[in-house]
Amino acid sequence: MADDNGNVLDSLDPKSVRRIHLVGVAGTGMGSFAGMLKAAGYDVTGSDENVYPPMSDMLRTWGIPVSTPYAPANLDSAKPDLVIIGNVIRRVNPEATAVRERGLKQMSFPAALGTLFLDRSHSVVVAGTHGKTTTSSLMAHVLVAAGRDPSFLVGGVTQNYAGNYRVGKGPHFVVEGDEYDTAYWDKGSKFLHYRPRTAIVTSVEFDHADIFRDLPHYEATFEKFVRLVPKDGQLVVCAAYPNAVRIAREGTAPVSTYVAKEGADADYTPRNLSFGPEGARFNVVEKGQDLGTVTLPMSGAHNVENALAVIAAARGLGLTFAEIQQGLSTFQGVKRRQEVRAEVDGMLVVDDFAHHPTAVRETIAAIRHRYPDRRLWAIFEPRSNTSRRNIHQEDYAHAFPGATRASLKVPERHDKVPEGEELNVPKLIEALKGQGIAADGATDVQTLVDRVASEAKSGDVLLVMSNGSFGGFIDKLLTALKARAGKGT
Repeated sequence: MADDNGNVLDSLDPKSVRRIHLVGVAGTGMGSFAGMLKAAGYDVTGSDENVYPPMSDMLRTWGIPVSTPYAPANLDSAKPDLVIIGNVIRRVNPEATAVRERGLKQMSFPAALGTLFLDRSHSVVVAGTHGKTTTSSLMAHVLVAAGRDPSFLVGGVTQNYAGNYRVGKGPHFVVEGDEYDTAYWDKGSKFLHYRPRTAIVTSVEFDHADIFRDLPHYEATFEKFVRLVPKDGQLVVCAAYPNAVRIAREGTAPVSTYVAKEGADADYTPRNLSFGPEGARFNVVEKGQDLGTVTLPMSGAHNVENALAVIAAARGLGLTFAEIQQGLSTFQGVKRRQEVRAEVDGMLVVDDFAHHPTAVRETIAAIRHRYPDRRLWAIFEPRSNTSRRNIHQEDYAHAFPGATRASLKVPERHDKVPEGEELNVPKLIEALKGQGIAADGATDVQTLVDRVASEAKSGDVLLVMSNGSFGGFIDKLLTALKARAGKGT
């Protein structure tokens, strides 16, 4: 469908497309989509302003030529049948401008995914504020382990497949459903393009304050999403979030509920739940019937809920409980989700993507369950446009129970965070100290690295939480710890 931005399409005939050019290809999502397009048989090129490892290495391995910087000439060499525009690209981008001026066919990444792949698949979409990447990765792996040969595209690197996409021949396509905006001409959420037939909603809490005004505005996009699931589809929702259940029931699809609370009023609950060094173990109760025991090589109540969501969806897709058991027990996790990076001289370094206060709290609780006898030092960078704001000031003040010590990065000024609305890190530090947590902060990464490296003790778990690179904190920390232990680099 064309609009006043040029030849922007909501759909097209996939048979008319052979050569595809991606503008903004070095982003995690766009780069992985480029790899998926290549694996599906398309001729793929891309462009970006800055192309760094690991994505530059991955694109090279996949045989995808990348031009830099952005320039209209990149389109001359690509000769694309379709141009896919990433959501970080602004209207004034020179290639985006050239695409409009030349009347080339263009689509957003979500619209292209929907048209080129999801139209002909049973789309299994995992949405929600928290747990999308782990849940969608686990869902995909359960289907693979059951021999269903699914395709998937998720937001993290799955350890089982050393990547975040797969092109299968089976009917199912598992996709992580992001509520962030789609493109410069389309400010609707990405997941509105994903044709959900089976959908999971893990949670609904206010996030993305740079996109959404408030919680009702945020909830409204999920209301649109659930209405996309057809009457003969399936909608799975976490009962720990009453607003998510309310939203789910506004759709027409049958709703299944789950929650990680034994004996709770939900369709799927755990029984005899226990945590240990190897993860979680529990019986699955389906509408009052005990199906049997599952083992999950991950810890934390939130991961139990992620697993229950997958169990509910998989049962709706016709998988036996034995098939589901096999998939859950062999799941190796996702990079940057409770990922153990190294243990140096008895100090264990764990990397996690947590940034919302709920995710921070649940991740700390999960690590505490897994390592109950070790001192836990939580190192946190509030980096997202929402976590930098004081909108969750009080929530962060109650997000660190279980940590013995906490070190916080003071975020730099950001033009998307209005003055006076910044997270007050000194105030947060004082609140944590009032709870008996030894808390401190720093305005630069190296100061935090030096502090942790010099004061950490053998037996400590050093939990690093950020939704970005944290200025290379973990690599710098490991180098410093190894130097301190006399092990070099």
